[in-house]
Amino acid sequence: MVNENYEPNEREETVLELFKEGKESGEPWGRVNPLYLRENSDLDKGQVEYALRNLKNAGWVKQLNRGGLYELVDDPRDD
Repeated sequence: MVNENYEPNEREETVLELFKEGKESGEPWGRVNPLYLRENSDLDKGQVEYALRNLKNAGWVKQLNRGGLYELVDDPRDD
C-alpha cells in the first residue's frame, strides 16, 4: 500500500526523478537498479540504498529481485 502522506527528502526526490526519466518521451521508464542511480546522480552507495529503503517502506517503489532491480509503484503526488 502506498503511503500518500510520505514526503520524500531531497535525495529521494533525485531517485524518483531517475525512475520517471523517459516517461514523457515514451521511452522505457519506471525501473532502475542502484548502480544506475549512482551513475546518473551525485549520490553515493549508502545514500542510494537509504533512499530506496525509505521509498520501499513508504510503498512508492518495490524491489523486483534480489539482484537489485526496483520498480516505481506510484508517486501519489502525480495523481
